[in-house]
Amino acid sequence: MPASIGYIPIFIFIAAAVLFGAGTLLLSYFVQSRVFNKAKLAPYECGSEPISDARIPYPARYYIIAVLFVIFDIEIVFLYPWAVAFSKIGIFGLVSMLLFIALFVLGFIYAWQKGGLEWD
Repeated sequence: MPASIGYIPIFIFIAAAVLFGAGTLLLSYFVQSRVFNKAKLAPYECGSEPISDARIPYPARYYIIAVLFVIFDIEIVFLYPWAVAFSKIGIFGLVSMLLFIALFVLGFIYAWQKGGLEWD
């Protein structure tokens, strides 16, 4: 069997994805409403009129909390493969993961004491 036959499912999947994307765009073009009025074209936010400029600066605390969320969320990503391979890695894996979690707990305590988790 030639090697190129093994790629047929991949090409079918790519063709299906392109056809689906193009088909939905084309379908939405034909079924969309073409009645335009001033209220429909006005900007809105959660169903209400905007009250200020959209380019106002966010407080730095917002970004700090977002970065802390990403950091502590990544910790969970490392816990899943460790749990799956726990029986194979033995005591070394247990000690390594306990050290890893301890460092994150220390970081969490440090962020908490510095006020990085306060939303003011």
